[in-house]
Amino acid sequence: MAAFNIVRFRVKPGQAEDFIDFHRKLKNQSFKGFGGGWLIRTGDDTFCMVGQWRTFQNIVNARPEMIKMLDQTRAMLEDLGSGLGVTDPVSGSAVVKLGAPAKKRSAATRKAKPAEKRPAAARKAKAAKRRAAPARKRA
Repeated sequence: MAAFNIVRFRVKPGQAEDFIDFHRKLKNQSFKGFGGGWLIRTGDDTFCMVGQWRTFQNIVNARPEMIKMLDQTRAMLEDLGSGLGVTDPVSGSAVVKLGAPAKKRSAATRKAKPAEKRPAAARKAKAAKRRAAPARKRA
């Protein structure tokens, strides 16, 4: 199952937009097993980063590079106190996936008859005809 890392930050007053811009420029950052992430604004100067990963080991392997990225924003961050430093990171493997609730269909949709499907043979014949047709030239 997937794994996630979550990091809490507090930026210094006046640094929020620079912090956001830094993360916008990371759109194409690639780590092995990284499935994408979100920077979430949780207050005027507080943020959380949530990353999704294929496995927990992918997170472990990427930590040195993630620390290098953090080092580029460290001057923008405030100490969170309680001995945490400038970040409050947690990570782990997912244990339960929660699904979105199913959409309710209207009465009209429930009563409508499903469209008839073409038989598989007809679909295959049409696909073969498209492949056999000569390519059109563009002007």
